Amino acid sequence: MTAVIPLDAHRPASQPAPSRVGVLLVNLGTPDTADANGVRVYLREFLSDPRVIENQGLLWQLILNGIVLRIRPARKAKDYQKIWNTERNESPLKTITRAQSDKLAASIADQKHVVVDWGMRYGNPSIKSRIDALTAQGCDRIL
Repeated sequence: MTAVIPLDAHRPASQPAPSRVGVLLVNLGTPDTADANGVRVYLREFLSDPRVIENQGLLWQLILNGIVLRIRPARKAKDYQKIWNTERNESPLKTITRAQSDKLAASIADQKHVVVDWGMRYGNPSIKSRIDALTAQGCDRIL
């Protein structure tokens, strides 16, 4: 699915209209670190999204905060440590997503008006931070 985000409302009137297109590759997300705390932060963000868990009521909050976020992070951290990219200190999903972005950028390098970047729905770099970075580079359309 491709979404075009109009950014005219975010541009100050004194700023000239840019003529660049940003392409933002987005992946689901991943922890920032392969330890229990990093996994906990990621899981909290992911499992607190009502699009992931629809019923965010009191029962779910008790389960999430009383059980899931106390037990699951340490267990999953061990799994992440097995596959972690220690050279870049990041998860394989970040490594792969960055590589895809770099390869796409290289394949369309002759298109000087196109800027390619990547982000994560949950975790970092966030979609908002990457949209901000693309607009700072003069992109007035983002795909």
